[in-house]
Amino acid sequence: MTPRFVEVADRVYVLREPLLDVNVTLVVGDGAALVVDTLSTAGQAAELVAAARSVTPHAWTVVNTHHHFDHCFGNAVVAGDPVAPVYAHEVAAVALRDRPDEVRRAAYEEMRAARPELAAELANTRLLAPTHVVRGETVLDVGGRRVVLRHPGHGHTDADLVVHVPDADVLVAGDLVEQSGPPAFEESYPLQWPDALAEVLRLTTPGTVVVPGHGDLVDAEFVRVQHGQLAELSWLIRAGHTGGAPPERVAAEAPFGARAALTAARRGYAELDGTG
Repeated sequence: MTPRFVEVADRVYVLREPLLDVNVTLVVGDGAALVVDTLSTAGQAAELVAAARSVTPHAWTVVNTHHHFDHCFGNAVVAGDPVAPVYAHEVAAVALRDRPDEVRRAAYEEMRAARPELAAELANTRLLAPTHVVRGETVLDVGGRRVVLRHPGHGHTDADLVVHVPDADVLVAGDLVEQSGPPAFEESYPLQWPDALAEVLRLTTPGTVVVPGHGDLVDAEFVRVQHGQLAELSWLIRAGHTGGAPPERVAAEAPFGARAALTAARRGYAELDGTG
């Protein structure tokens, strides 16, 4: 079944792509729109565009929540010709602009065992680098609607953005918040992630609709629980490192399951050793 956008708040729509369970958000204003994230491939992006065009005829701006393939490899298709403005954190923009082969290769390696056909497509995807960079915060006017792009700090990556739509009480969290699986720690900053998520929580109310990078929509309480788990993980990593425990021992006691937590523990130990 072709994915479609579903309205989750006033003129804010979410499309859930089934292959990797990625969420794309569409914000519609008066005569303008905003698309947050662009999926993995040209084919997925073309379906995304068709779904968005069934909702709005307006020209749109694009935002990438970070530089991982499933959130930005569709940029060239979604931005169109002439190219729409594409916003991302400056670190993500530099990666996509200056190291596209490295970014493609990382995507290929991540997917080649589990999804070889997708991996082959990723290896040959034409990447479009963001045209506008965000450092701390950027405010957009989307057809009369105030939309805030904010970098809350290092977490899932060093280039995460959240997208806040205050008039609809919607917060697009990217992969700083995960629902359909544990957080992904491969390029993460597990010692700093709790602080980044605390910044995200400051943007929420009890009624906020939070759009995670993957999975079902959640609320502020879900984010609060995940923040607590990340804080516990950070504490365990610091205590284990201080006590000379192997990262495997930390992972056995940590939230999110031993496999994800081991990746986090190794990342945290490297940061504490000054090698990460």
